[in-house]
Order: sequence, then C-alpha cells, then structure tokens
Amino acid sequence: MNETLKTRYMMQSKYIIVLFLLFFACNLSGQTKLSSKNRSALKDYNSGVSYYGAGKMREASSALISALTKDPNFIEAYLVLGDLYHNQNDYKREMEMLKKAVAIDSTFFPTTFLNIGIAAYLNAEYDESILWLERYKWHFSDNRTATKVNAWLERARFANQSVNNAYAIQLHSAGDSINSEFDEYWPSLTADEQTMIFTVLVPRNLDLFYEKELPKTSIYFQEDFYYSQKEEQGWSKRKKVEGNINTQGNEGAQTLSADGNWMFFTACGRPDGRGSCDIYFSERTAAGWSEPVNLGMPVNTPYWESQPSFSADGKTLLFVSNRPGGIGGKDIWQATLQGFKTDGTPIFGNVRCLDSTINTNKDENSPFLHHDNKTLYFSSNGRPGMGEMDVFFSRRGSNGEWTPAVNLGYPINTSGNEIGFVVNAKGNRAYFSSDGREESATSKNIYWFDLPAPLQPEPVIYVKGHVYDSESKQKLAADFQLQDLISGADIATTKGNRFTGEFLVCLPLGGRYSFRVSHPGYLFYSGHFDIKGNHPLEAPYHLDVALHPIKQGAKITLENIFFELDSYELRSDSKIELDGLIEFMKVNKEVKILIGGHTDNQGKASYNQLLSENRAKEVRDYLIERGIESGRLESKGFGLNQPVDDNSTEEGRAKNRRTEITVL
Repeated sequence: MNETLKTRYMMQSKYIIVLFLLFFACNLSGQTKLSSKNRSALKDYNSGVSYYGAGKMREASSALISALTKDPNFIEAYLVLGDLYHNQNDYKREMEMLKKAVAIDSTFFPTTFLNIGIAAYLNAEYDESILWLERYKWHFSDNRTATKVNAWLERARFANQSVNNAYAIQLHSAGDSINSEFDEYWPSLTADEQTMIFTVLVPRNLDLFYEKELPKTSIYFQEDFYYSQKEEQGWSKRKKVEGNINTQGNEGAQTLSADGNWMFFTACGRPDGRGSCDIYFSERTAAGWSEPVNLGMPVNTPYWESQPSFSADGKTLLFVSNRPGGIGGKDIWQATLQGFKTDGTPIFGNVRCLDSTINTNKDENSPFLHHDNKTLYFSSNGRPGMGEMDVFFSRRGSNGEWTPAVNLGYPINTSGNEIGFVVNAKGNRAYFSSDGREESATSKNIYWFDLPAPLQPEPVIYVKGHVYDSESKQKLAADFQLQDLISGADIATTKGNRFTGEFLVCLPLGGRYSFRVSHPGYLFYSGHFDIKGNHPLEAPYHLDVALHPIKQGAKITLENIFFELDSYELRSDSKIELDGLIEFMKVNKEVKILIGGHTDNQGKASYNQLLSENRAKEVRDYLIERGIESGRLESKGFGLNQPVDDNSTEEGRAKNRRTEITVL
C-alpha cells in the first residue's frame, strides 16, 4: 500500500483490541462458558468470531447480529460487535453495542466503561466521554490502568474546553478547479501563493470507478501530482504535473521550495528505494519536472521516511521517520543542506530528531515549517486533542529551541485526522485537506480558511524576478544570500532556477537586509531591503537582476556600505558587504578594482570631494587590512560630480551617496 494510504489506515485503532481474541480462544478451548445458552446463537457467535479473525467484517457483523437476534442478552456478542465497529471507525454504533452489554451486567467486563468513554471521545461526544471515563476511574481503575484512564480524561476535558472556546472560522472549498469526486490532499504552495501542487488519488480504471464503490487501495487507485495556478477569480483548472515525476506507482506527501523550483516527495517500494518509503527530489525544468532522485543516506534508511518539508532559508529539510534513535513511534527529524552533487541534487547531513517539545512517544507527522523559519505546524496523536491526529504549532526562539507545542483548537481540529496543514507566506491563510466534515462527505477535498491571529506565524513577503547576463540577456542560475545587516545572520541561502533564471527569496518583515546575487564569472549584485516599518503584505518586490561579466570597465554599486553622518567612518552594518567584496576578490584573484566614492550635492563641492576621497580610501584600507593585496586596489573620490539620480529629493540624494567598484 502506498504511503498516504498507509497513513489513512494505520491510525484507526486507539486502544488494544483484545476482546475477540479472548473470547475466540476461550470458546475453542472450552475453558469458560459464554453468557448465552442458545445453541443457535452460540453457533452464529462462533461464526462471527471466526469471520472477524479472518478479517471478513461484513460476514462477521451479519453473524453477530444474527446471534443477538436469537439471544438479546448475549453479552459477548455485543462486546465483539462493538469492537468490530471500533475498527471500522463507527464509534456511534460501538457505543450502542457496549452500552447494551453494560445494561445486562455492568460487572461482566469492567473495561467496557473505559472503551465506551474512548468511543464517545472519538465520536466527539466529550461530555459523555468524561462521564464514562470518570465512572471507570472511580469504580474499576487500579494502579495498572490509572495512567491510561487519566490520559484519556485529560484528552476529553481538553476537547470539551476547546469546543466551548471555539474559533470563529469559515471553511472555504478550494473550488471545482481543484476538488473533484476523487480524493485531493497534501496541498503545497509557493511563497507567492500563485502555484499549488497537490496529490490526487485517481482510479486505475475509470469505468470501474463509476460502476461500483472501490476500496481505496493501490490495487484500484494510484496517486499522482496535479497543479493549479492562481487566477483573478480563483484557481485555474488543475493539470497533471508535467515531466518525469508521475509514474504508474504512487507519489505523494510532497513539499515545494518557497520559489517552487524544487520538490521533495515520498514514494514507496521503488527499485532504488532504501526502505519501505523514501524521500525523493525533483527540479523544475523548462520542460516540466526532472527525473526524481532518491536523496539517499543519511535522510533515507532501511526504515520509513516520508512527509518532507523544506525551509524557506534553503538549508533545512524536515521529515518523518520511524528509524531508531527517536522518542517513539513516528518522529519528526531534520537534516541540513551540506552541498550539491554534480547533477544538482542537494546533499543533506547532520540528521537529528527534534526534541520532546515536538515529538512524543506516539506519532507525529506532516511537519510544515513556515516561511518565517520560526513557526512549525505539525500533527500528533501524542498530546491532548480533539480526537485522532490534531494539528499543533510551536515557535523557535532566538536560542534555537522550540516552545512547547500548542493545539490549534476547535474547529480546526476535530474528532478525525487533521494532517497536511500548510500556511501561506503572509501567515493569514491556512490550507488543508479533510474528509471528516459535512462539506466533504463523499471524498477528501482541499479547503482554506483565514487563520485566527493567535495561531498565525510572523508574516513574510518576498522578492522575485529573473537573473540574466547584462550583455547577451541569457538567463543565469544565480546564488542568493540574504543576511540581516544588524546581526549578520544568514536569513536565506538559495539558488535560482538553473533552466529559467527565475528566483524567489522570502523577506521576513521587520528587518534590514543585504541581498547578494552571484554567478561565477560575473560581478555580484548588491541589493538592500529595509522593511523595518509596517510594510504592506500585498506589496512584494519584483526585481530583474542583470549581472555584468567580469571585464574591464564593468561597474556595480555596493548598496550596503554605510558611513556615519558627515564622516568617513564605516558603520558596523557595512561589514557584511565588505566581507562579501573580500570573498569576491579572493575567488577572482586576477581582478583589480577601482573603489569610487560619491556624494550628493548638499554642502560645498570641496567638502564633498574630500569626503568622497576619504570614504573610498577607508574601504580600500579595510580590504588591505584583511588580506587583499594593495596592488589590486585603487581608490578615488568623485564628490558630487557623477549623480545617478535627482538631488532635489531625499530618495535621489540617498542614491547619489554611494560606493562603487569598477573593474580595472
């Protein structure tokens, strides 16, 4: 069974199923008498237990109901039938059967009280769940079961409180262009929210699908990737992803890089697989997606790896694994980008399991690290919640540690499974898939809603565009580095698309950033973003970058060289730019440059001339002190004589106050 279908079916039972094994074994051995004396009812009961043990649910149900028709006081038949309904997620009928057993003899199997409480919880009847769990706790619980019943009581009380303090949320369908009569799930978005890629469970035989209801197994269905583009009136009609990424097998649980150029996804049972399920990488090309490549060790192991999430800073891959060394069950792990193979495939290392603020001794899945690189959304069944898998979030502090996980509450979480939860870069809209809601009664569909403010991450905008050769106009695959000018911290280190030259880099609000674009054989581009104020989320940046080949006369402005007011003293926030220039000079050892200082027209020309000369010399001295040969460096001041903008405005004057380098 493919990975996503496994997720669907492996999380159904929430307590140990022992009833039918107990009664089946006892009846065969003759070691105990059953509560019924009716031979015909006993015969049907034995048949029902046999069918149940063989996995024939329909036949088992029919035989057990027949036994109860013949003997309405047959306690074991009610218990086994209740257990069967539990395994079919029919908690309402499970409760009905178990309550009838208790009504006949409440002391026959005291654990029935606990099981009714659990079934009520899973059926979102939290008040009744608390009632039955409390009855079990005070009448039948002992040291052996106290921990278990207290854990379920904590869950039920939390869920009850969440329902009474529900968020006002309006659920919206992603629309008929995306949703269909098939199952759609695992939405993933680019940071600009213009492209969505999602998984669709499509029937292998369409005619057979319309003829009768088919079990959702890999015999009858397969998973493929589809995409849709944002339009003025909604999402475009979905299309199957082009290229070599879709196969006759199953592909699912995918994540996109922020710029939409990379995709990581899960595939199971492939010839090049290292375990049951592995994580693969594909790159967007001019003709579609490239042939997927197994990421290999140490991300993939002989165990189960799935559900990747790639960070917007271009460094971290989160994923889920059941490998040894975790906290328990399926845990969220992270790997760090180390470099690239010759074919462009990323290499990851430094794999580690996230700590107990995120992982529990049960299962965690579907991690999503928001574009702010601080807020992690994920699903878990190891904490108090509304039912099966609930969505939680945690924030990473300045020390790198995660805060304790917080449940997103009701009605985001329900008694069913909530997984595959993602949030747009702005932080105000969430997308997920569901089949447990009134709006999606027949199949799993994708929905969105406005995320309540307490649950939002920090908002992020972005800069996007193309990089090209300034002379030939040929598209270039550049490297991008975004750094905080105050702390010097790397905010993002990414690559543009090597086939189209397209790029997108996320810009967290509230900072001043150095933006560096580079490509071998070219002068780098120096950019600057100051978004410390209330920058509107609806106003991202568009920037097409022309890189100049390294040759005599090529010139660039260093946007992040800053001096104290009316002084040639370099400010500390110039260090990033200066160190970047040093790196460029060390890589391009044959290059000699002229450092040019320029001013605006405020003040006397003589004063500005001297100031510009001293500023250019200060930059030259900085480079020499840090190892660049003096013979490769010249400096010159141009004063106010070479403006590049209108000196009548502050914006124009700011552009005229600049430091340039020219290749000699």
